[in-house]
Parts: sequence; C-alpha cells; structure tokens
Amino acid sequence: MWHRKTWPCSRTPGLPVRDLAGHAIAVAVTALVLLFIAVPLGAVLLESFHVAGPLPLEGLKRITVEAIALIPEEERDEAVQRWVDSADDRQWMDGVAAALELIGEEVPWNRAANYDDQIAAARDAVSALPPDRRAAFDAELPIAVIMLHKRIPLAFAVRDRLDEDQFATLRTGAEERLALDHYRAFLEEPRLQNAAKNSLMLAGLACLLVVPVAFLLAYGVNRAAVPFATTVRFAALVPLVSPPVIMAFAAILLFGRQGVITNDLLDHALGLIDADTDNLYGIGGVVLAQLLSFTPPAFIILDNALARQDGRLEEAAASQGAGPWAVFRRVTLPMAAPGLVRAVILVFILSMTDFGNPLVIGRDFPVVAGIVYDEMIGFSNTPLSAALCIWLILPAIVAYLVLEAAMGRKRYTSAGDTGVATELPVPRPARLGIASVTYLYLGLVSLVYLTVVVGSVTRVWGQDFSLTFDHFRETSSVYGYVASEQGLSSVWQSIRIAAMAAPLGGILALIIAYIIERVRPPGRNLLNFVVLLPAVLPGVIFGVGYLVFFNAPLGMPELALTGTSAILVANILFGNMFVGVLAGRALLQRYDASIEEAAASLGASTVERFVRVTMPMMRHAILLGALYVFIDGLTTLSAVVFLVGPEHDLASVAIFDHASNAYYGLACAKSVAILATVALVMGAMGLSERIARARGRVLAPARRPA
Repeated sequence: MWHRKTWPCSRTPGLPVRDLAGHAIAVAVTALVLLFIAVPLGAVLLESFHVAGPLPLEGLKRITVEAIALIPEEERDEAVQRWVDSADDRQWMDGVAAALELIGEEVPWNRAANYDDQIAAARDAVSALPPDRRAAFDAELPIAVIMLHKRIPLAFAVRDRLDEDQFATLRTGAEERLALDHYRAFLEEPRLQNAAKNSLMLAGLACLLVVPVAFLLAYGVNRAAVPFATTVRFAALVPLVSPPVIMAFAAILLFGRQGVITNDLLDHALGLIDADTDNLYGIGGVVLAQLLSFTPPAFIILDNALARQDGRLEEAAASQGAGPWAVFRRVTLPMAAPGLVRAVILVFILSMTDFGNPLVIGRDFPVVAGIVYDEMIGFSNTPLSAALCIWLILPAIVAYLVLEAAMGRKRYTSAGDTGVATELPVPRPARLGIASVTYLYLGLVSLVYLTVVVGSVTRVWGQDFSLTFDHFRETSSVYGYVASEQGLSSVWQSIRIAAMAAPLGGILALIIAYIIERVRPPGRNLLNFVVLLPAVLPGVIFGVGYLVFFNAPLGMPELALTGTSAILVANILFGNMFVGVLAGRALLQRYDASIEEAAASLGASTVERFVRVTMPMMRHAILLGALYVFIDGLTTLSAVVFLVGPEHDLASVAIFDHASNAYYGLACAKSVAILATVALVMGAMGLSERIARARGRVLAPARRPA
C-alpha cells in the first residue's frame, strides 16, 4: 500500500511561522505597545478616581488620637495641656466649632464673620450648652484644638513611631483615596453643567452641518455631479494637513471686530453693520471653524462608503420605474447608512474634544474640553481633568449604541461591494445644488488659506496692512509681542520632533503588521486592538495619559519623561502609527506568503525574511506610515499641548497660543511654514515613489491562486 509522504519543509500558506526569534520579537513589541498606549490610557482612568483633599473631622480625630496614644504615658497629659494652652483665641474658636460638630451640635454662628464676633459667639455657645452636652464637649475640645492647629508638633513628637505615609497624613491633614468625587462634581457643579450643555449643543450642530456637507461633496465626486471631481477631492482634503486652529483665527481675520469683511467692507465701506457687535465671536464662529475643519475627515469616510457601492443596484431600481429621488432615498442613502453613522460619531467626538476653536473664537462660550485645558494648564488638576476626559467620550459611545440599535433591524449590503460606478445621470437641479454647496465650501477654504498667507506678511491686521516679513524672523520687531519665542524656531523644533518620530513610526508599524499577519502569536488580536485605540479615542485623553503616567513611571520620578523631547516623540509615534499598521496589514494580505515560505525553506530566520523579503515589498506602506506620523506631528495639538516645555515648544501649540493672544501675524507665519513643509515632504515622497516605480523597484502585488 502506498502512503503519501509528508515533507518536513511543507507548510500550509498563511499558517504562523513557529520560530523562537519571531515570538520573542512579538513579545517585546507587544510590551512596548502596551507601555506607550494601553498603560497611559489606563492611567487616565485610574487618575480620574484619585481624590486628594483634607480629611473630614472624624478622620482627623482618629489619626490625632492614635498619634497622642504613641506619646509616653508620663509625658502625654503634659504635652496635650501645653498644646491646648498655647492656642490663641482664634484657634480656640476653631476648636470649639469642631468640637460642637463632633458631638453632633450645629455651629450657631456665622463662620464667615470677623474673628472677634466669632470668638464672642463661641463663648456664648459654650456657656449655653446643657450639662450633659457640656461634658461631651469638654472631652472633645482638646482633641479638636490639637487636630486643627497642633498636628505638626504632634507629628514630629512621634515621628520615630510612624512610617512615612502616616507621618505625612498627620502633618498635612490630607488623604489620598479612590472615589467618584470628580465624576459627581461634573454632575453637581454649575460651571461644569453649563460647559457640558454647550459641548453637547455644539457637537449636535456640528453633526447637523458637517455630515450633510461632507456627504454632498462625496456624492458629487462619486456621481460626476461636480466638474473637476479629482481636483475637488484633493482640495477637500487639504485642511487635514493644516494646524488645527487655522480656521478659527482666519475666521477672526475675516469676520471678527477688525475683520476685512465685517469691519472694512460691511461696517466702514457699506455701513450695514457695527463690527464691534455684529461679528463671528461666540458659538457662530466656533460652528463655522468646526464646519471647515471637520468636513475633510467626514468626507473621507463617506467618499469610501459611496465609492464601494455597486451602481448596478441603482440602475436596477431605475429600470423598475423608480425616479431619481426614489433611487436616492430607497437605494443610495440606505447603502451609505453605515458610513453616515461612522461620520456622525467621528464628527461628534471631534467636536466634543475640540478646545482650540472654542478658546480662540468662542471667548465666553465654555466647553468641557476647554475646561480640561484650563484645569491642566492653569491648575495642574489632573484628577478632575482625567474624569472630564472620560465624560467626553461617554456621549459618543451612547450615540454610537443608539444609532447601531436604530439600524440593527435594517442592514443593507451589496454582493462583494464591487464599487462599480452607476451610469445614471444626476438630475440637473441636484447637480446645481451639489455644485453650489461644494464650491461654496471650497471657496471658504480657499479664502481661509489666502487670508493666512496675506496675514503672514501683514504688519498689524486691521490697523497697518503694510508688507513685512518680521513674523518669519527671529527679531523683536513684532508689534506688541512680549513673549520669549518668535520667528520660526518652534517650526524647526516641530520638524525635528516629527522627523525623529516618522521613520520609527513607519518601521514599527510594519513590524507590528508583520507580527499580526505572519508570525501570528497568541494575543495578536489584543495587540491589534491596542494599536488602534489612539485612532478611536480623543487625542486629549492620550496627552493627559502621557502626562499622568510618564511624570513618574512605575512610581520612579527618576524615569520621568515630562518636559523632554522623548515624550513628544513617543506620543506622536504611538498615537499615529495605526495608519501604517492598517496599510501594512492590507498589503501583507495581498502578497502571496509563498515568497516568504520559500525563503524559510532555504533556512532564513524570521528576522532575515522580514528584512530581505518583506521590507523591500512593503516600502510603500513604510512611507505611508512615516508620512502620516510626520504630518500629524507637525499639526497635532490636543495630544501634545500638555507635554511641551520651555525648551521643547511645538509649532501647533505656538500657533494656538498666538491666536489666543491675538498675535495673528505670528500665527499666520508659522501656519504658512507648516503648510509649505508638508507640501514639500509630500511632493518629495511622491516624486521618489514615481522614480522607484519607473525603475521597477516596487513589486506589483502577487495574488494567491484561487
């Protein structure tokens, strides 16, 4: 009987390569990803429960009595009496108030009154106590005086009998615990409630405006409803590579009190309005800035959703007698519903976590993200900021669950999502409407960038429009500017930081993609999930997490990264490498694994296969991942605004500071420099790709046989 022979080198395509080096690298990379992504995010959640504050009276009494008991018995009564006798009248009055509360009596005088009146009222209150209550009061009074005003000498008297934590608690009278105090504050404090209402209202308005505009843009370019569709698609994406507050301060230059349109044209030239009162400051300006800023990411989602639709379904509906509106309402729109849901959630999250635009143009319009910024920058209140960050993402999660539940019974799909374009013409009225919205949006965007360019060479906007290049120079000639940083020094710093993060991000992203798709170790799904977390969570949470955790990693201040360029590089790298991972996985799924298996059969290790086989084929994914990390490193704000220091400022943060303080010329100059840098880098990468393809260095993807 013949038996099939199994060759020891045979391997089913796609199975994980079982070698020790590959799994060791997978473990090391997973640990690195967990350390720089999962742990900081977990630190935000833990910090949100951290409460540090004065102990309640019962807690102060307890630690004071325990400390007094540690004094030798022969010295105890004398020490207690000495501390009580040394208390002045005000300290005695405070002790009386505390003693009354400890025995369950109300303090019968106004604690906000002047001290002389309070002292007299305290004497009257003690005299008015009935005998049974007076005995309990006399027992509590010495403890109350000591715990309020004599804890420090008590702490040092028994220091050798206390550990460090007990000594610190007794000396400061404060405690650290885990509680829901900061979450309750969000529900109870009027200023936080007002900010929450404003944030929800702003996010709702942003969704109502941004998603329809983005959908019309995507529909227009995918259904040939607008001329020059390719140019429109490119122009719609330009704001993605801009500093995040550029739309806000450009809107001020156009529609503010000194705006060219509101002040010079409508007020002075035509006399139609009063620019001091009729301007874009407030919620209207914030909505406009968010409309211009958030339409591109929503457009990407909807463009992809419409491009994947099978146009033959619309043609089939039309052949059955359905009119254009019926086809759109019954076929096109339901097929785009998943994309619309994702776009709504994305815009909602972007608006809820946006603090730059509200702070620059909103002025007296507080939002939750703005309070997070104020609490972190102004008061270093990380626990409350962390709790507010958690609150920021809860509405988005709820909205997502509600929309998913609403759509749960209605699922629309086409066989294979072929992406075959429909040949049905768009009716002329619809084409005119879509083209009007498209070119109005692109016109506003173009006007914004033209304003920024002009503002960068204008001496003082609204007052002196003479030509100057002082905003680009390291000089002290900028009118009214008193800060220490000028010119483009922060731009060069941003380029340096982004240039360090970009190649590391591109290579690390490819390594992670290779581990997930080829090595396939246990826990690869967890690795993929953690890598994608920065893509779905607001950047402000990522920034706060880095500040909380890396201020004293693992409880060791000597390992702190805060204030260094290393924390900026790590934040930019790990916060944006998910694009490279997604691109790398997509390409690896297209390439035939038999090429690597052939190398393995010749004795190549995992590392050798990766370096000599995979990396040359994946050059495009590396460049894409590196380019995304570089561009986001130049333009990101929410994730790094809490991490910059005096020696490591970034251009995006400097632009935000300039715009907040009305130094618009400096903000425009840095924005122009950032845009020029991004354009040069993208152009250079595109040119290198074309040259490489011309020379045959990029391999065409080989598909697996059916």
